Amino acid sequence: MAAIQQISQEKNISIESIVETIEAALAAAYRKDFGQKNQNIKVKYDLETGASRVFDVKTVVEDELKAKAEAEAEERRLALERGEELPPREEPEEGEEEELRYNPKLHIALSDAEPIKADAQVGEEIRVELEVPEAYGRMAAQTAKQVIIQRLREAERNTIYEEFKDKEGSVLTGTVQRREGPNILIDLGRATVILPLEEQIERERYNIGERLKIYLVSVEMGSRGPEIIVSRRNPEIVRELFQVEIPEIANGSIEIKGIAREAGSRSKVAVYTDEDNIDPIGSCVGQRGTRVQTIIAELGGEKVDIIKWSEDKAEFITNALLPAKILGIEIDEKNKTATVTVDAEQLSLAIGKNGQNVRLAAQLTSYLINIIEVKGDEKREISHEEIEKGAVVLDEAETSEESVEEKEVEEVKSVVAETKVSEKTKVKKSNDLKKKKSVKEEQEDKKEEKEKSKEEKNN
Repeated sequence: MAAIQQISQEKNISIESIVETIEAALAAAYRKDFGQKNQNIKVKYDLETGASRVFDVKTVVEDELKAKAEAEAEERRLALERGEELPPREEPEEGEEEELRYNPKLHIALSDAEPIKADAQVGEEIRVELEVPEAYGRMAAQTAKQVIIQRLREAERNTIYEEFKDKEGSVLTGTVQRREGPNILIDLGRATVILPLEEQIERERYNIGERLKIYLVSVEMGSRGPEIIVSRRNPEIVRELFQVEIPEIANGSIEIKGIAREAGSRSKVAVYTDEDNIDPIGSCVGQRGTRVQTIIAELGGEKVDIIKWSEDKAEFITNALLPAKILGIEIDEKNKTATVTVDAEQLSLAIGKNGQNVRLAAQLTSYLINIIEVKGDEKREISHEEIEKGAVVLDEAETSEESVEEKEVEEVKSVVAETKVSEKTKVKKSNDLKKKKSVKEEQEDKKEEKEKSKEEKNN
């Protein structure tokens, strides 16, 4: 009993399953040493006393079924004696139930069952108790051991499968275990899961012992047990992280309306609330960006743009193209396209690096986005096909997203430099003032000394 309870706790298998395993092992051992060909051995094990009872279990069938089987067997025997080829057995057509065939190991004819039980009925189960041996042989014991090991392993696999099948579509935390070819194996405690190459983020490096947030994609039962596939690329990992880190999303006050993601680089998340006293973007960003920074850290530094969702498609597309400021927008509901007008200075921000910003905006809003660039009196139309192919050529005067960031950095540097210069000027003025004060003090000291010497002479 103690051993069964220990196995139950360690393997997370029910005691009933372990008892069934022991019964199957004892039945296999009995068949090995004492069983007969047509016996269907079943064992009933008493967990309290440790005693077992052995039965030959058969289902009662009609006499005609037995007679038909015997006739077919005799016909096949005679055909073999004559050297004739045996006709193939007829298989049931699709949708038809398979015809019940008499099996002497599993079935007993009604006329044979009546001497055992007088009121036997067709379909009833007849149990004939057999004598329990005082001891099993070495080979039988070895057979029982193998059955127990195999059945416990199968029970553990089924338990793991059921446990993780219920967690499909959720985010879990695991530890990187090792690399097998292109795949990464991640330990989840009860099971080892696979992070395949196509679900990995290119820029990420998975170090052994590192803890990761992973999205559970699928759980399938394979020949060697459950095959659990996880992902770092799936957009749903972003949704789950928002639900974990932001209480307003977890309790339903704020709703995530859509996610567009290029894993490892950038994501756009559309949020919405119908409560007037809640700022959806501010709640997601958090005080000084603490909430969104936690999500960014879990995504390995991936940029996350949080935008406000709107039923007005024009407003929604405008928000989706942020940080670019647009001059106007035209919506074609029939063809699901939007034509956006932007100033030449805002073109690079609207398109983004390698077209990423407009591509993510299109993915988020489900609208193909064309852009019209306005430069003075000139206009240039850029189609979504050109943006997708990367065929957009920007003028030298236009700044790219990278150069905008560089410009901002330079501006900060210049402010810092000016601050340093002003600080130096202040320090210099202070030093000059100190020097002037020290010269004045020296002159006053000399004057005092002369007056003292005059007084001494007069005395």
